[in-house]
Amino acid sequence: MTTPSPDVPARRATSPARGAIYVIVGAALFGINGSVSKVVIGAGVSPAQLTFFRVLSTVIIAGAVLLVSDRSQFRPTRRQLFNLAALGIGGLAMIQWLYAVAISILPVGVALLIEYTAVVFVALAAWLIFNERVQPRLWFAIGAVLVGLAVVAQVWNSTLALLGVLAAFGAAITYAFYFIMGERVVAAMPPMAVAFWASVFASAFWGVFSAWWTLDPSTLAADVSLSGAFESIVVPVWLPLLFVVTLGAFAPFVLIFSALGHLSATAVGILASSEVLFAFIVAWAWLGETLSTLQVGGAALVLVGIVVAQTARTRPGDQTLVSTEESVVEAPPAVP
Repeated sequence: MTTPSPDVPARRATSPARGAIYVIVGAALFGINGSVSKVVIGAGVSPAQLTFFRVLSTVIIAGAVLLVSDRSQFRPTRRQLFNLAALGIGGLAMIQWLYAVAISILPVGVALLIEYTAVVFVALAAWLIFNERVQPRLWFAIGAVLVGLAVVAQVWNSTLALLGVLAAFGAAITYAFYFIMGERVVAAMPPMAVAFWASVFASAFWGVFSAWWTLDPSTLAADVSLSGAFESIVVPVWLPLLFVVTLGAFAPFVLIFSALGHLSATAVGILASSEVLFAFIVAWAWLGETLSTLQVGGAALVLVGIVVAQTARTRPGDQTLVSTEESVVEAPPAVP
């Protein structure tokens, strides 16, 4: 009996309905994560420290999975380590930090909407840098995203903080790098191993620069209000932090990765874009973050552009970008 290679998943029965449920639940958890993260940051945990806790938890969880399932992945080559370091520091570490900075200043939905323009940056990089063929509809997608963002940001009378906008666009650019580099790294390593090693390097980076040691342990035990509609509910800081590092990061990745066994990458990507909608709804219902009718129309236009851009790249094997705090077909986990 032949044992399947760890790089080539065994064939199994697929269920599009189950795959869709996986994606939607994963997107919902990622969407909720932004509002929960905002509570943690407001309680005194800096964006850099929160990022450190997120990537460190991924090291622990992914490492435990590999310890049981495939210990050979703990021995990457020197070249793989170099690429994983670039992915972990230039991609994973920077995305999560910039996103955390953005949501500490901007409404959660707006920050995530800007970050999702990474889809457009990936398609442009594929065309300009890697000479891949893209569909003409990419230009419609770019136009829709730019016009929609201008409406959401109300550039004619903007009240959005410049630092928050810059952080969100920085997250989009580093997110695009994460996907582009990730598509190449996973050619030789399974996604779980990529998640582990990229998080190892991201943890090492933020272990030095996050100043985690300055966080008073009593801060995690202190009570914090959940704010907004749940202002009367008071919990210890470690409880929402636990959500962020488990249900807000690793669990959604597992769900979206599992969905790729039942649906095409393009279908997963389009469904995963619902994360932005979940983020807006949760932030509105929980934190009272609202948009005007015109801004809602602009957000819808951006989402249309994102969905169109998802299908603009023409690559063998349908290696199309999927969700954020998410993944690429056979690529690293997304990072809300």
